[in-house]
Amino acid sequence: MPQGNPVPIHGSECRMAAMKPRTGDGPLEVVKEGRGIVMRVPLEGGGRLVVELNAQEANDLGEAFKDFIN
Repeated sequence: MPQGNPVPIHGSECRMAAMKPRTGDGPLEVVKEGRGIVMRVPLEGGGRLVVELNAQEANDLGEAFKDFIN
């Protein structure tokens, strides 16, 4: 095991890992990957919802949105 100075869990010298900022999640994205279709939807508060669909599921989702919007 590597030897080093231990970092205390509590106290003034406690260190935390850097967190990634919640920016740059990008727009809605739909791409074909292999035989599947991958949809990435940005979420409020950061992050993305990633969904993989086959062609029939993507078609059904499109129809469901059309029915809802019209």
